[in-house]
Amino acid sequence: MQRVLDLDLDFFLAACCPLAEKGKRPALLGHEPWAADAVRRFLEDSCLLSSQTPIPGRVFETHDGALAYWKELMEKGLLHPPFHVTHVDAHSDLGIGYPGPGYVLYNVLSLPPKRRLELDRFYRERKLDEANYLLFALAARIVGALDNVRRPFSRPDLPEQILIRNDRGEAAHIRLPQSFPDLFERTNGPEPLIPFREYKEDGSFFASAPYDFVSLAISPRYAPKAADELVPVFRAYLRL
Repeated sequence: MQRVLDLDLDFFLAACCPLAEKGKRPALLGHEPWAADAVRRFLEDSCLLSSQTPIPGRVFETHDGALAYWKELMEKGLLHPPFHVTHVDAHSDLGIGYPGPGYVLYNVLSLPPKRRLELDRFYRERKLDEANYLLFALAARIVGALDNVRRPFSRPDLPEQILIRNDRGEAAHIRLPQSFPDLFERTNGPEPLIPFREYKEDGSFFASAPYDFVSLAISPRYAPKAADELVPVFRAYLRL
């Protein structure tokens, strides 16, 4: 299974920023970005990246760009689903907040899987954005395993209805619940069971294998302007 590293700049801050108004950035005070050396240590020690051998990647403004990037790679025959995603972000991007997970669980899951990546349609309907793109990716059945690397300050934002917990109460798998399983499973088959692991504490995550692709979202409404100074640090590990 190929592996994708999916980074968000808001992970690399002192604390989680409140969502800024459109066109504005959060305040710097209390949300200071990491030092460049700390970012390098995380990328190299935890994520197994090397600036000497950068891997294919891309930087985009909002995190839903990751889904478009994966679709592009798939269309070029470079990325083969289902693939493993390591989502390094202060947020889960699984649909908490408007429009919520309901649209994906009721409307997208009713579509044949081959139509679940009709991104232009979802953008026109204003249903796909940076806070739920990963739920769309799960619905499209392109993600075969998901790691969610968070920070201690990350707010609980995992949609409980998609989680399957183990005997210890830990979220161990994701399965998207179909609204009318008797109807849609006959045509689309059952939704896949996706291994899931959540890393909540700093220093708890270490990649188990190298990555094939990497991307970074700047997420300007979630990170102060000063955090942009870290973008060149990330770019050194990407082959653009």
